[in-house]
Amino acid sequence: MSEQTQQPGRSEPRRVVVAGAGMAGVRTATALREQGFTGTVTVIGAEPHQPYDRPPLSKAVLLGTAEGSAFDVDFEELGIELRLGCEVIGLRPGDHELDTENGPVPYDVLVIATGAEPVRLPGAEGVPGVHLLRTLDDAERLRPVLARQHDIVVVGAGWIGAEFATAAREAGCAVTVVEAEERPLVEALPAEVAAPMTAWYAEAGVVLRTHARVERVEPGVVVLDDGSRLPAGAVVVGIGARPATAWLAGSGIELGQRGEVVADRHLMTSAPDVYAVGDCASFPSGRYGERLLVHHWDNALQGPRTVAVNILGVATGRAPAVYDPVPYFWSEQFGRFVQYAGHHADADRTVWRGDPSGTAWSVCWLRESRLIALLAVGRPRDLAQGRRLIEAGTVMDAGLLADPAAPLKSATA
Repeated sequence: MSEQTQQPGRSEPRRVVVAGAGMAGVRTATALREQGFTGTVTVIGAEPHQPYDRPPLSKAVLLGTAEGSAFDVDFEELGIELRLGCEVIGLRPGDHELDTENGPVPYDVLVIATGAEPVRLPGAEGVPGVHLLRTLDDAERLRPVLARQHDIVVVGAGWIGAEFATAAREAGCAVTVVEAEERPLVEALPAEVAAPMTAWYAEAGVVLRTHARVERVEPGVVVLDDGSRLPAGAVVVGIGARPATAWLAGSGIELGQRGEVVADRHLMTSAPDVYAVGDCASFPSGRYGERLLVHHWDNALQGPRTVAVNILGVATGRAPAVYDPVPYFWSEQFGRFVQYAGHHADADRTVWRGDPSGTAWSVCWLRESRLIALLAVGRPRDLAQGRRLIEAGTVMDAGLLADPAAPLKSATA
């Protein structure tokens, strides 16, 4: 895409509209106020609930140890207008208008933050007992299912599948996870790294069936393509997510091959005065030399700061800020705290720290001796130090790095 540039001497925009009331949308609105924006800020969200954080849905909210996860934000005090229960349905950049089910909303600057939506299991729509886990309503529908200790089949052995299986076992349910590929986390991690994590399922009393494709779902039963019939008081589908951007069809906004909004390094889209941030947008990473689409909480937290700086920079004509983070996420599953920082696709060497059959170990990925990514299981200090080393582009000594007793920061070359 051709990169948009800010025009010096333009007045500060009067009206910023944010499409999406998740982490990325709310954080954009609050960052604007924190940085001194005095115009109107309107956040439009499809769900009727007060904006909330999603990670607790698969943990405390699901297990009933928390009623919700609303953001601790006083929107009224900050002068942020919320329009909830209002779905966006289209965009007309030429008119600077966002179309919603309640009518058009004019803007000077628009921020697209509509996030991602779960991929649905073909043929399972409308079958009783089939659930997704993406929204607060999803979690509230699943909470009594866990309380009744049903036999549960989870479709998909990715991050969300493992987290839900963990919660279901904690609630006393019998859990079977079916995965179409040969192992969990096929798209996220190399086989040798995911291998020790596979054993966690059996340790937790979860049945994991790989090379298992769902043929169909019937009430109370999941039928696999080999003819197996799995009893299922409930079925939870966790087979991935895709950017929630279908509403942009016909808008002229450039979309990528994965359906995401294509943003530039300043998080601007192909349309003037329109930014995109969070799960719905990809951005070019100078650090990693490729375009990244990051579906994780930290990206939705960090990106809005760049957007807010660049929106306010229009009036001053200052050089726009560049967004090039070290991606980061975490997952709590089967009694383990898993953290990942960076992007390992172009690594030329893998270094292990600790015994992967144990409860605490790390994997480091190097490229030309520089640390570019790290996975830490039960070693948060490795992650904290490694993230800073990745950001700095530090050259590492692989021999020192392999010693799990030595602080990771001491393994520099």
